[in-house]
Amino acid sequence: MKLENKTFIVTGGASGLGEATVRELHKRNANVVIFDMNDESGNQLVKELGGERALFQNTDITNEASVKNAIKETLNKFKKIHGAINCAGIAVAIRTLSKKGVIPLDVYSRVININLTGTFNVIRLVAEVIDKQEMVDGEKGVFVMTASCAAFEGQQGQAAYSASKAGVVGMTLPLAREFAPLGMRIMTIAPGTFDTPMLSGLPDAATKAILSTIPFPNRFGKTNEFAQLVVHIIENQYLNGSTIRLDGALRLAKL
Repeated sequence: MKLENKTFIVTGGASGLGEATVRELHKRNANVVIFDMNDESGNQLVKELGGERALFQNTDITNEASVKNAIKETLNKFKKIHGAINCAGIAVAIRTLSKKGVIPLDVYSRVININLTGTFNVIRLVAEVIDKQEMVDGEKGVFVMTASCAAFEGQQGQAAYSASKAGVVGMTLPLAREFAPLGMRIMTIAPGTFDTPMLSGLPDAATKAILSTIPFPNRFGKTNEFAQLVVHIIENQYLNGSTIRLDGALRLAKL
């Protein structure tokens, strides 16, 4: 699918990987809609980009009414939607059982609700809209989900986070099979350690240990590298139903 004059929703688009994706899509003349809960950052980004091809919507991706309202406003401004890039998520590092006691169930549930259920909520509601539109460049729409290398090699304290991201990987192929007859594609990117605000939530010892295990290039990922892959997925119609690791060959051993 060509990017020019197409409209893409980016969840978590006010910071980190989402913000980089918003900037890259906008640079390539696509319309961008930021679904995020950070009003200050979201509105500032739209102001910087200019309001003609950018829109911010304060959106709770776990709430059906919130997402539906944001989609409605998207359609009011841009008339159509051609895809969604799901970057919204949280990372929590907490052991299931520690000296402080057992992990509160609501902590686990919150991670699953945002990272997995929230992602699915946005996809299902956006897909409903795209399905009613005509084919463009041989397809109707494209979705990109964000998993993590932790989906495959989770660390201690990452039971909730790893489970949520493994769930994203696990629903990639079933959704691709469901969407195929409808002219829609879906892919997942599993990033390694990227230089984002989420990385700052890890202990220094953990980040140093991870950095030492990245073969090449021996550094944290750059957010624009994630954004470039999103662009390639959108433009390359034969990419569908798979998860791409973007991690410099990182394979997490027990830290």
